[in-house]
Amino acid sequence: MFKNEEMEINLGPQHPSTHGVLRVKLRLDGETVTHCEPIIGYLHRGVEKICEDKTFFQGQVWTDRMDYVAAISNNLGWAESIEKLFGIEVPRRARYIRTMLTELNRISSHLLWLGTHALDIGAMTVFLYAFREREQILDLFEAFCGARLTTTAFRIGGLREDLPPGFLKQAQAFQDRFLACVDEYETLLTENRIWKKRTVGVAPISAEDCIAYGVTGPVLRAAGVAFDIRKAFPYAAYDEMEFDVPTATAADTYARYQVRVEEMRQSHRIVQQCIDKLPEGPVMAKLPKVLKSEVGEVYHAIEAPKGELGYYLVGEKGSGNPYRFHVRAPSFVNLQALPKMTEGKLLADVIAAIGTLDVVLGEVDR
Repeated sequence: MFKNEEMEINLGPQHPSTHGVLRVKLRLDGETVTHCEPIIGYLHRGVEKICEDKTFFQGQVWTDRMDYVAAISNNLGWAESIEKLFGIEVPRRARYIRTMLTELNRISSHLLWLGTHALDIGAMTVFLYAFREREQILDLFEAFCGARLTTTAFRIGGLREDLPPGFLKQAQAFQDRFLACVDEYETLLTENRIWKKRTVGVAPISAEDCIAYGVTGPVLRAAGVAFDIRKAFPYAAYDEMEFDVPTATAADTYARYQVRVEEMRQSHRIVQQCIDKLPEGPVMAKLPKVLKSEVGEVYHAIEAPKGELGYYLVGEKGSGNPYRFHVRAPSFVNLQALPKMTEGKLLADVIAAIGTLDVVLGEVDR
């Protein structure tokens, strides 16, 4: 009657705080997690293999459907990988516009993370505030390309079209009010004792463990490692931008919150520079209608909102398709650290840990 037995439970795959169809198999001793096993594959669509059967131009559309919260970042990674493979030079104006839209996308991704993460652990008001500003960014995307979420915003060689009339004025209106909004989020959360109880010291992972697992992005920077591909290996127009790489040292859920909030401020800073210094000129390189590759391979990585998003492409002589295509998806790599962050902790901390990793299952499963 009084014997002590561990219990196995499934968290997900249909559960709001798993942020998609993630199944987490947990073994519990009371409220303490003794074993954690993330189980994925419920959203697998074979994007990499499909892209091998599409032309280089057609593959762009499929990248939207991986991290659908940051489709513009996915578009940029694909376009620049192809450009690197073929040695295509993108006009400077196009690189500036790409950088501006990608940083707006980073803000919108972080806003969705902030709102849903706060909602997961009991703070509903922040969700409403964050989505207010996210809608304004999606309005900008809609003005630019007609789509809000899966945008297919860029083209190999640059952009399909230049910025529409009034876009910069609309973007500047957002810029003028956004920093005050970030201050509002911090007023609600940063010194909120309930928020700190649920995040300070919760789901820690050291810098050494991050590096061992291959974890990148805000999770790595919250452990004190100032690695950002935009600084280490600049792409688009980042070599012409001034910005800082936010870091923290506590390596817990609260530190990751602080890093992402500061990243939104830095993204705002980059967007403002793009608006102020936007050069004149064409937005599209001169390309043949069909791209036929030589034998060769390329790996190109960008700093997506969740970490290092890398594209590995192999070209086949005379073919208009990639011979091989593989994605180094940050959500997929970061998710493997979940057991390290949660075993020995409480069941409630598993919810906070999934939220603080900011995974999107479309990118995990592909």
